[in-house]
Amino acid sequence: MSRRTEEQAARTISDSRWAAIAARDSNADGHFLYSVKTTGVYCRPSCGSRAPKPENVRFYLTAKEAELAGFRPCKRCKPDQPPLAEQHAALVAGLCRHIESSETEPSLDDLAKLAQMSAFHLHRIFKAVTGITPKAYAVAHRANKIREGLGRSQSVTKAIYDAGYNSSGRFYEESDQVLGMSPKNFRAGGANTVIRFAVGECSLGAILVAASEVGVCAILMGKNPDGLARDLQDRFPKATLIGGDAGFEQMVAKVVGFVEMPKLGLDLPLDVRGTAFQQRVWQALREIPVGSTVSYSDVACRIGSPKAVRAVARACAANSLAVAIPCHRVVRNDGGISGYRWGVERKRALLERERKT
Repeated sequence: MSRRTEEQAARTISDSRWAAIAARDSNADGHFLYSVKTTGVYCRPSCGSRAPKPENVRFYLTAKEAELAGFRPCKRCKPDQPPLAEQHAALVAGLCRHIESSETEPSLDDLAKLAQMSAFHLHRIFKAVTGITPKAYAVAHRANKIREGLGRSQSVTKAIYDAGYNSSGRFYEESDQVLGMSPKNFRAGGANTVIRFAVGECSLGAILVAASEVGVCAILMGKNPDGLARDLQDRFPKATLIGGDAGFEQMVAKVVGFVEMPKLGLDLPLDVRGTAFQQRVWQALREIPVGSTVSYSDVACRIGSPKAVRAVARACAANSLAVAIPCHRVVRNDGGISGYRWGVERKRALLERERKT
């Protein structure tokens, strides 16, 4: 190896980008490209082709720069096209719009045909991007439509069909899961719906846990138990609120135990009510491991909507299930702790406890 070749190899190896190439790091895709002198092609950092020799590698910021230098795009990693993650996000975003605009719920095979890939592959990509399956997304969207329809339609039946149900019978079979109550009670602001609740104390202050027949529908934290009870009343203005018995207080104790010792985990049935978008965000939050944090932009990318950072922040703020849906694990891009519905100090304390587990 000549002295000049050795010097070029040393320069390449000392460049931090070389480590990304050696590791085939997909996180580096979109940040730079590299060319290989002996093959005449340029690649993404994550390219699965045979590892090049460092003396033959040159770095570029754009595909245009690499092509002006005389290199052609690799046929394996296709660096002249958007990164695979962006392609998948765009594909799934289009499928979500298709689901939302369809009069009836499209089947997985229909979606796969539209995406021009196998149903298995589509199902895996959709869940990886959004955190939920295509069917779960369709169900959440239809649930949102029926809630909106019941709020403005004069007829329950019309709202059911407008939401995409083929028959009212099928909707009534699912109404408890979709609304947490009957359509009639939902339109009446939760009238005739029984919600049990109890207030406990933890090291972060008062904590209220409330549950419908479906599951836990609210976990609220604050200084004042009376204030938490009023908050619950505002959420379900016409529901019948009943103080929980000794058995229900065990559920509160379980939530308090999780707040104090996150490693215990929290496995409770939840009655999660929100828009299709909120459901996607909240599902992504539930997949963040204890002791980890992500940014709002990270969550936006995970659900396939990288530009919806503000909408993600609003969904976090709308979460009424503290700790069960861990919105406290979402921080600013610089790692700083920003706003939290139940107070920044509580957010900081929760994160500190989780780091120690």
